[in-house]
Amino acid sequence: YSLYSRTRLGYLYYRRQVRKARERYPHGHSVPRPVRFGAVKILPIPVLSNNYSYLVIDTSSGRAAVVDPSDPLAVQAVIEEEGVLLEAILCTHKHCPLAHGDRLSVGCLSFEALATPGHTVGHVAYVLDAAPFGGPPCLFSGDLLFLAGCGRLFEGSAETMLASLDAAVALGEDTLLWPGHEYALECLGFARLLEPGNAALEHKLRWALRQRQDARSTCPSSLGEERSYNPFLRAHRPELHEALGLARARGEAPDAFRVRVLAELRRRKDLYKAA
Repeated sequence: YSLYSRTRLGYLYYRRQVRKARERYPHGHSVPRPVRFGAVKILPIPVLSNNYSYLVIDTSSGRAAVVDPSDPLAVQAVIEEEGVLLEAILCTHKHCPLAHGDRLSVGCLSFEALATPGHTVGHVAYVLDAAPFGGPPCLFSGDLLFLAGCGRLFEGSAETMLASLDAAVALGEDTLLWPGHEYALECLGFARLLEPGNAALEHKLRWALRQRQDARSTCPSSLGEERSYNPFLRAHRPELHEALGLARARGEAPDAFRVRVLAELRRRKDLYKAA
């Protein structure tokens, strides 16, 4: 990851990936579904082979923010199509000028930065306060949290990642999750190996299969949903401990055990290959 993010070789690799994705998916890898509440419009923008950027628009003023514009040309095309004025670029992995708890206003929209290290040291997620528009909080999670998954530990530990996941869950079950990647089928398939009897997981997997048959986007989900099937948010669950063959040691603190469970989950997911 350091080679990718800190060297010219990484930049050249990124340019190659952008070119290949544009050739393979000239109209994007997924069919996005805009979500609206009040004056808020959230438009997922499918970029690269499985990434999402997000254009968040205050329709009352025509001002907008974009989250993780990984392919600037694709994002610029959507901005022009929507006819909005871009006022802010929010990056999750690095280069964030905001500290934890800082707020940023774009038109009538208010975003709060949430420090979520683990995937990268400086990883930041963003929470849109949609309450003034009659909507739920919206978490733009980058590579912290996916539908049924979480990011790799490129620059952090399982302990750090667990603390960041706990901070995300604390936002509330109605919070909408807008992840940085379209990984739903892969992550749900891995989760199913661990909890084959999880009814919520089976329901979500069937839904995701229908969505992806037509290349439809699977975002957003909600944090309430994620808690019912996402193994990385279920490190406290006995059924998961049994599936992993783990047991809390005598005298081991509950959170220390959860860290151990998360580390084992991440290790297994790193080795997992979807069929």
